[in-house]
Amino acid sequence: MRKKNSIKNMLAATSSNIITIIIGLVAQAIFIKILGTEYLGLNGLFSNIITMLGIVELGIGSAIVYNLYKPIADNDYEQIKSLMQLYKKSYHIIAIIVLIIGVSIIPVLPFFIEEVTVPINTNAIYLLFLLEVVFSYLLSYKRSILYANQKNFIVNLVHICYTILMNTFQLLALYIYKNFYIYLAIKILFRIIENIVITFIANKLYPYIKDKNVEKLDKEVEKDIYIKVKGLFFHKIGSFLVSSSDNLVISKMLGIITVGLYSNYYMIINSVQTIFNQLIQSMTASIGNLLVTEKKEKVFDVFLKIRFFNFWIASFSAISVLIIMESFINIWIGSKYLLPTGVLIVLCFNLYQKLMRNTYLSFKEASGTFHEDRFVPLIESFLNIFFSIILCLKFGLMGIFLGTVVSGLALWCYSYPKYVYKKLFDRSYKEYALSTLGYIMCFIALASISLFLSKIYMLNNPFLEFAKNVGIAVLIPNILIIVIFYKTNNFQYYKNMILKKRG
Repeated sequence: MRKKNSIKNMLAATSSNIITIIIGLVAQAIFIKILGTEYLGLNGLFSNIITMLGIVELGIGSAIVYNLYKPIADNDYEQIKSLMQLYKKSYHIIAIIVLIIGVSIIPVLPFFIEEVTVPINTNAIYLLFLLEVVFSYLLSYKRSILYANQKNFIVNLVHICYTILMNTFQLLALYIYKNFYIYLAIKILFRIIENIVITFIANKLYPYIKDKNVEKLDKEVEKDIYIKVKGLFFHKIGSFLVSSSDNLVISKMLGIITVGLYSNYYMIINSVQTIFNQLIQSMTASIGNLLVTEKKEKVFDVFLKIRFFNFWIASFSAISVLIIMESFINIWIGSKYLLPTGVLIVLCFNLYQKLMRNTYLSFKEASGTFHEDRFVPLIESFLNIFFSIILCLKFGLMGIFLGTVVSGLALWCYSYPKYVYKKLFDRSYKEYALSTLGYIMCFIALASISLFLSKIYMLNNPFLEFAKNVGIAVLIPNILIIVIFYKTNNFQYYKNMILKKRG
């Protein structure tokens, strides 16, 4: 059942995100054509600032989903109802706090924004961004019961419909009215509709969660959630500062137009990252069930298999972005929107290392390890901001992303070996270091060979150049991975699984 749910979740997540990417690319091209790069830069900057307000959530959602695994396995409906009630109350309070903090930071917005030449009220635009996240917190808490029951695919199917309808109406509004305010108002409306639909489905599947007669949550469970939330608070701060500070630094040091140029790359890279993140993260609930029902040796064997699968998709996706990005941008919106190749190389290595985190993050989250490494994300975020600013002065835009790569060492060199490899599996640090470095060196070799082959002969026709690069990205890294890993147990496991299904 765990494997079946994981596969369904992965397929739904992949389908949802592929559709989201295709629609997003079309929408972005039309957005740029109608409104221009400056609006795009504002859109990216405000999205990052709103992400910052996610700190207020404190990780309550992850802590409660973790505590739902056992009562769901035990069919303890009273415990589930109590946890859902806590989730509801917490998110309503969070929505109010986010609104208050969001409004209070309006006076500091000009610090990050150069003089805007487009005829728009930046404060009003920011408030529309803020309202979307507030409404999301008010209505989204019942997603947790679907996640904990390994039914992520339902949420993803609803999200596909949301994406198609929202973007259709947004593009129609842009074409007819050419108005950014209406564009954002439509997004708010469809966000509300999406959450109402998911709430309805959760109530249908698990009608007991509508019961008004809810027992008070056990003190020990409350204490466990409180401890995990304290740890997750630091993770939230660190995650925001690492993922969202780049745009703030770019805007302050290089200008809002550069933010707009980077937004095109970010959209594609983030889309790829989201697809492959969900491929692994859709297994988190199944891993949570695995950890409470199986022995350590069995869990470690599953970890190795998932990590190998993670390496394959991380390498393939990062190399594909490296090989295809420039020719795609050229066709999609034009060569004037290209960034230097050095920036792309650093972005792709950063994409690889972020994707490779997923296996460790899923096992760490499923095991409830939130409190122990609470200070690591703060160290990572401090290193990210410090090195991004210093390296930006030396290398420009590329230096900002080099700073992000350097800061990631805090997790790879400390958090993952100590709190996953050692704590969950009781394996040695030396074994962790050798296997991690082995995968990194293999990725660099695969990327170098693929990039070299793509640059040997450049075609004048942009569509033929794009097709050639797609062929190289699809064939070369995958063929090399098969050749290198064919005889390993991990590769044979997936080969046998595929052959068995065909048989």
